[in-house]
Amino acid sequence: MKTRTPVLALLLCSIFCLGLFNSASGMAENTIADRESIYQVALLQSLAQGHFDGMVTVGELKAHGDTGIGTFEGVNGEMIVLDGVVYQAIYDGSIVTPPDSETIPFSNVTFFETDVSLPLTGIADMAALQEQLNAVVNEHGANLFYMVKIAGTFSDIKVRSEYKQEKPYRNLDVALAADQVEFDFENISGTMVGLYCPSFMGGLNSIGWHFHFITEDLTRGGHVLQVNIDNAVASFDSTPGFTLALPDDNTDFQSMDLSLNMDEAIHRAETATLSDAAAETDKQE
Repeated sequence: MKTRTPVLALLLCSIFCLGLFNSASGMAENTIADRESIYQVALLQSLAQGHFDGMVTVGELKAHGDTGIGTFEGVNGEMIVLDGVVYQAIYDGSIVTPPDSETIPFSNVTFFETDVSLPLTGIADMAALQEQLNAVVNEHGANLFYMVKIAGTFSDIKVRSEYKQEKPYRNLDVALAADQVEFDFENISGTMVGLYCPSFMGGLNSIGWHFHFITEDLTRGGHVLQVNIDNAVASFDSTPGFTLALPDDNTDFQSMDLSLNMDEAIHRAETATLSDAAAETDKQE
């Protein structure tokens, strides 16, 4: 035992010193683990139930990723994070750059590093696009997260944004049915930023793909509803890690029943066009 004591002491000392080094330097620099993680602000399920209060600032979000999607306090437009810049597609489809003090109720970002690329040609619609992307996901691991950047030319792409909501907040699908604004871009160049969540994320986010778009000149964009791609390249960043940030001092969030199944409401919020909403209203009447 005496001969092992110095070795054990040295090992414990090394672990302790390494922990101190990591805690001191980790706040200033991104470790490998940080770069291989999807950082998520709150839950899509809480957003779906109308929790639109921001909990993380734009400045704080940039410390956790340079690529991603999300929204802003009050669901004030659509977020596109590209090359380290946070862009905001507001109600009229135009792009502004929010201040670092702007707050965020929901977002997913990561530090993007291309792991695999896929050329895309003649993609007729969203279903065809997802079929191509899912083939890559299934080949490289369907239980990983994937951030994707699809850069190229689009013969047609329909996007939406929305007016900022005021309290008392409605559920997200109800708010979008009333205040969603849609835009059709034809023969345009730009980048789609998308997130793939694996099947086990059903209680925290939306399973499968979610896309936002920004034009090449960084002037227009929004949440993607429909797409037709001429020629583009999809760059994938496969990511095994996941970090979740939750509000710890917000009584509205803490009183929510997050066990409710919000799948249908989330599907409507992510995919419904204005014509879909009108058809649903006619059906109910």
